[in-house]
This record gives sequence, structure tokens and C-alpha cells, in this order.
Amino acid sequence: MRALRGGTHLGGGGLSVKWKIVSVWLAVILVLDQVTKFLVDRWMPLHHSIPIIDNLFSLTYVRNTGAAFGIFAGSHEAFRLPFLILVSIAALGFVLLMLKRLPEEQTGLITALAFIVGGALGNLIDRILYGEVIDFLDVYWSHYHWPAFNVADSFITIGVIITLFYLIKAKGEDPFAASET
Repeated sequence: MRALRGGTHLGGGGLSVKWKIVSVWLAVILVLDQVTKFLVDRWMPLHHSIPIIDNLFSLTYVRNTGAAFGIFAGSHEAFRLPFLILVSIAALGFVLLMLKRLPEEQTGLITALAFIVGGALGNLIDRILYGEVIDFLDVYWSHYHWPAFNVADSFITIGVIITLFYLIKAKGEDPFAASET
């Protein structure tokens, strides 16, 4: 009956609007992330840099064996890789649980969390396939460089910023109040 009234569920066990949003964003993010990493890996030598905007932005091919900002990069691989994979899986599980709890009408937060999941999955794919993450977006000013990052990292950052905005805007209300979906 809900589908006939323009509700958020399809009849016959189809995906709700929430999970359609998540699915579309995951597909977009994973394709963009993996295609750009493939192209960089295929066409650029490791550590090669192509200036795009002088003293501001270059494409620079690096591989990050650690987590964000190179954390754990110096750790032994027998510890580092399983640890980072497990942390990624745990974080994904947590974000998916938050998504499950979100009411359908919270499309902004749903999109933000989909960005985080898509980015985390993109980097997790790299860790599983290569044992490290391909980074290539290099932002800098003169000799001061922000750590290189990739499309997945960009979506994670945007998703976190949007999520923080919604949490601040909620002013104590729980936007993740358990829903029936």
C-alpha cells in the first residue's frame, strides 16, 4: 500500500529510497576512485609528478602503506596490513549501522554516510589488492605539502564534513534514531 501512495519502498522486496541512494553513490564513487587509480598506476611512474597549477596542485603518484596522513606507514607489514583492513571493516560496519538507523527522510545524512562508505571501500580495495593505497592528488603551497590523497579520501572528507554539519544542526536531537528500515 505504501508504494501506491508514493512511499519510500518498492513492492516485492525492492530497495528503499535510502538504499537506492547509497547504492548509486557507492557505484559512482567506486568507479571514479578505481578508474582514476588505475589510470595513474598505468600511465605514471611511481613518484612522478605532473604540475597542474603552479605552486598549488599536481598529480603525483605515491603509494601510502599507512592510514590517513601515513599513520602506521613505518609499522611492520605483518601487523599493519591486517590491522588497517580490520579497522576499515569495523568502521564500515559502524557507518552501515548508522545508515540502517537513519530515517528515510534524512537524505542529506544518507548521502554523507554513503560518501564515507564509498571512500572507505575504495581504499579497502587498494589495501586488499596491493597492500597499500594509491594516492595522486597533491595540494601544496611553495614547499608545504598536504599529504597526497585520492578520490576515495575526497569523498570520505566531504562525507565527514556534511555529517558534522548535520550533527551540529541537530542540537542534541538524535538524527540516527532507529527507524523501521
